[in-house]
Amino acid sequence: MHHPAVLTPPQPPPTWSHTPSSILSLTTAAIESTRTLHDKIASLDPSSLSFASVMLPLAAAEARLESITEPLSFYQNVAVDKALRDASNEAEVMLRDFGVEASMRVDVYAAVKGAAEAVERAEEEGVKLEAEEKRLVEKMILDGKRAGLALPEAERNVLMDLKKELSQTCLEFSKNFNEENGTVRFTLAELDGVPTDVLSGYKKIPASGDTPELYEITFKTPDITPVFKFATNPSTRRRASMAFEARLAINVPLFTKALALRRRIASLLGYKTWADFVTEDKMVGSAEGVFKFLDDILAKLKPVGIKDRQVLLALKKEEHLEKGLPFDNEFYLWDYRYYDRKYVEKTLSLDDSLVKEYFRVDTVVGSILEIYQDLLGVEFRKCEGQVWHPEVQQFSVWEKGAKDETGFVGYTYLDLFPRENKYSHAAVWPLIAGYQLTPVDSQLGTHSDGQAGPTTGRNYPVTAMVANLAKATPEKPALMRHDDVVTFFHEMGHVFHGLLSRVKFSRFHGTSVARDFVEAPSQMLENWCWEPKVLRKMSSHYQTKEPLSDELIDKLIKSRYTNVGLFYLRQGFFATFDMKVHTDQVEEDYTALWNNLRESISLVKNDKEFAPGQGSFGHLMGGYDAGYYGYMYSLVFAADMYATVFKADPLDPKFGKLYRDKILLPGGSRNESTSLREFLGRDPTSDAFLKELFGTVPANL
Repeated sequence: MHHPAVLTPPQPPPTWSHTPSSILSLTTAAIESTRTLHDKIASLDPSSLSFASVMLPLAAAEARLESITEPLSFYQNVAVDKALRDASNEAEVMLRDFGVEASMRVDVYAAVKGAAEAVERAEEEGVKLEAEEKRLVEKMILDGKRAGLALPEAERNVLMDLKKELSQTCLEFSKNFNEENGTVRFTLAELDGVPTDVLSGYKKIPASGDTPELYEITFKTPDITPVFKFATNPSTRRRASMAFEARLAINVPLFTKALALRRRIASLLGYKTWADFVTEDKMVGSAEGVFKFLDDILAKLKPVGIKDRQVLLALKKEEHLEKGLPFDNEFYLWDYRYYDRKYVEKTLSLDDSLVKEYFRVDTVVGSILEIYQDLLGVEFRKCEGQVWHPEVQQFSVWEKGAKDETGFVGYTYLDLFPRENKYSHAAVWPLIAGYQLTPVDSQLGTHSDGQAGPTTGRNYPVTAMVANLAKATPEKPALMRHDDVVTFFHEMGHVFHGLLSRVKFSRFHGTSVARDFVEAPSQMLENWCWEPKVLRKMSSHYQTKEPLSDELIDKLIKSRYTNVGLFYLRQGFFATFDMKVHTDQVEEDYTALWNNLRESISLVKNDKEFAPGQGSFGHLMGGYDAGYYGYMYSLVFAADMYATVFKADPLDPKFGKLYRDKILLPGGSRNESTSLREFLGRDPTSDAFLKELFGTVPANL
């Protein structure tokens, strides 16, 4: 029997020997060859427009451009050499600029429209396209409509100006957000309860005259969060909270301006509201769909949130009476983090640092790879080849028991440990998509190593996971917090979405699904990290080699949904505010709206003076406008998928195959609701999500 290690993959892995100048010259050449193809399509005779002469070459050019340039613009996240990172960044700017130019090609859009009409005529004569080909036509037409290419020239020019102004406004908002450097000051007595290691990190302002020594606290998370969670004095928490909420008051006029510009753009493009424009190509389909979802879920969450609030309010009453503090029977914004922490400590006594001792990085990473390989029927083979840093591991991925190159799946890279100037969170890059090659590919230039790519068969996918797991110290091996284990499992879900999708066109590959569905598969997979069977498999104490005890597993599982009603009501407030400001037709007092909505939805009382919290709602200026609902929306699907299929036996390869075939394989080549329906055997519901959180499905109030 052949061992897969001796098989030769039908496609070599990408090379990682680029120089700053080759990054820029390859990017320039790839853009140029794509532009030439666009010019060629724009100059086609109207009588020769067809799916084969327009859509196929456009799809092939898009796939080739991305295959060449994605690895090049990836260097900025991982390269050690600054010159490489800078060149990679410059390449990305060039690609973005070209993307804007290409999206505004009226002449290419005219050819796309002409070809779409030819497709319709052929259909009437019985010549039908495959489902994925039809979807490609629909998406290309929709792209042009959404970019305003169907508008007359004068209106198109107005649209361009409005878009530029909106982009500038959002950039300014984000710049203020990133450069925000405000502080709030307290005396040592006012900071009673804040851990000493945190206090030692604060800047001290020496006493002068009547003013005592003060501690200066920035609004960065590691500085301000301990005040919200630990400061025993409610006045301290209140002042910290109000200053934090108002820290970006400078953004209020920019927020208002961006909303006005979005209203004008939506109207120009023929949409009722900006939210309708944004949700048109999402799974939810419309602003009305989002409101329906939020109304339903919030009505069910509210009674649970009220109970959570009562529990925390009782804790507050007890503490206030004990300390002789006035108690007014209210639960304020600045009470939530503090009493949430006290409640967890009091009821669970779960020691995070003890749990960490059971999760050795090497054991966890090995176990997770093993779980995924068994569940999804694939094998990882370590391969020696060029990588961008010596610590990076490269794998070729094969079908389990592959006998020849037809069992090849793709390549993946794991870059798991921190180093200077590396991307600082955990994320997955789908470097190269998998797609069907066509004869057009042979006319389209080269891959990122400058070699001509294959022209028949398939282009195989390449994914890279970048993380920042702890390194070993002289005293202890590299250990992970349980949170990090969950994140790693989640991100590996994206890796497999990028490897196991099998589509015809690259634009539908892997995670190229609707934005409000893309997280659902990975959110579903997080559930494995809360299953006793899986926790035992992944854990091994770094000294005793023992797995987690049943008692610790029990505490860990109980900690997952503590005060979850209030947590999700807070998410619901953000999502509702986002939708309201993007569906209202006229400007209003957004500071009042922010505070009033929060009080009615999140069940926490505001201060008498309203703080302009919307100035720090960066999501709405950073790509999540009319999209914040997606976080909870995809969680509902994740919970339903898990409870309906996997819960019975999360490690059963039979369920893994169903998941692979119905969710991963089609990628974005069909409607996500179709994939879900085939996987679940019915339409999805929110029952599993609510049951998971509360043990039952709460009735509406």
